[in-house]
Parts: sequence; C-alpha cells; structure tokens
Amino acid sequence: MNKLAEIIRLHNGVEIPRIGFGTFKIADGKEVINTVKIALSTGYRHIDTASAYNNETGIGIAIKESGIPREDIFLTSKVKNTDQGYENTLKAFNDSINRLQVEYLDLYLIHWPKPLSSDTWKAMETLYKDGKIRAIGVSNFMIHHLEGLLETCKIVPMINQVELHPQFPQDELRDFCKKYNIAIEAWAPLMQGKIFGIEFMKNLSTKYNKSIAQIALRWLYQLDIIAIPKSSNPERIKNNVDIFDFELSEEDMGKIKTLKGDRIGPHPDKINF
Repeated sequence: MNKLAEIIRLHNGVEIPRIGFGTFKIADGKEVINTVKIALSTGYRHIDTASAYNNETGIGIAIKESGIPREDIFLTSKVKNTDQGYENTLKAFNDSINRLQVEYLDLYLIHWPKPLSSDTWKAMETLYKDGKIRAIGVSNFMIHHLEGLLETCKIVPMINQVELHPQFPQDELRDFCKKYNIAIEAWAPLMQGKIFGIEFMKNLSTKYNKSIAQIALRWLYQLDIIAIPKSSNPERIKNNVDIFDFELSEEDMGKIKTLKGDRIGPHPDKINF
C-alpha cells in the first residue's frame, strides 16, 4: 500500500491524501518539472500549487510526463489576491487549468483573505456546482475571516490551509474549524527550515532515531492535519515522509505543543499583495 495515498475525507465526501507535496518557490520549467516528477515517483499523489507561484505550467507538464493517471493525483491551486472578485475568479480558474493542462481541479482555494473574498467565494461555489472543482476552500483565513464568510456562503469551505507547525499550532483556529467540519491543511510544516534549530526537536530526533522533519510531519499526521512539505532535494523528498514506522508518545505530542511562538509567514490581516 502507498501510505502517501492515505486519505482524509472532506465534508463533501471527497478524499484528499493526508500528505501532499508543496511547490512554493520552486521555479517553473525544468526545476519544477523534475522535482514534481521525483515526488510522484516517490509516491506522493497530492500536489499543491498556486497561481501566485508562477509554476503551474511546469507542474502540468510533470503530471503528464509522469504517466500517472490524472484521476490518481489530487491537484490543488489557488486564486491570488489580484484575481479576486466574481468574474476575475472565473477567469483565473480557467487560466490555471489551461496552464496545468487539466480539465478540473481537485481543490481550489482563496489564497489570502481580503474584502472581495465573499464575491470570490460565490464564483468558487459556481465552479463547484458546475463540476469543475471537486472541493473548494480557503487559505490563511483566521477565525474572524471565516465568521464573515460563513455569514454569506451557501457552501461551507471544505479546507482551510494555514501556516501550522510545532511553534504555531493554531489551537483556537483548529477548534473553530472542527466545529464546522473544515479540514485543516498545514503549510510551512517545517517552519521553512527554522525547525532544524530547535533543541527539543533535535532531542526527539535522537530519541526516535528519525530526522527532525520526520518528527514534525509525524506530529501533524497524528493530529489528523494534512501537511504539504516542500523540498527540491531528491533525498529529502523521499526521507521527509518516511514517517509510518514509528509513533510519537502522548507525552511527546504534548511537549511539542509547548514550543509555541510566532508566525514565520505574513499575518493575514497585514498582507499588501
């Protein structure tokens, strides 16, 4: 069994692999084509991109060249802020699937919250009802953003993709999303590399004879949080997800949560792009 194809079932019944492959800052062209093909050959069946990453074209090529049937790959993209609004979102979606050379997306997200998010969501509901997207969701939405969206939406988001890692576990947001059956997906699960300097994670790495990345991803796995680690290094792509032959103790799971700190990425209320 390919453990990387293990799924979480969203509230509309769509199945999403619990571990995906992130492509943020992987350049379009040869770099992203080769990297995504390595990830797919390793066993990943969940690829995450965004219009703002400017690498959808290469990802589409990689998927075609991999030889893996399209229906076996869970593909996510996102509408960027400059494309928000009803008509703009419909066009942005078509531009994305054309670049990706696919007929549909498995998941489409609003990349960041902004005042136009309710109009953008209406467009995503239209695309969903038309069968062009299998699941719709949001990214980087805090509780107050979700509360605003829930006041007007007809379809509750299936996913909220947010910065989440041992230093920033987002407990209150996770509790809120659980109330509405919104799955949580973690970006920057390895703190964009900063996790490797945390002494406690080094100690756990020694204790379990696993890498720090494997410890962090196992922590998310045991919390039933979808994770999208990213690497361009072939060995790390393979090793990061070798997390199925050990289990973190309840005590260590709890201790990891005490590493609370600050965000690494932008604050959703303070973005200017």
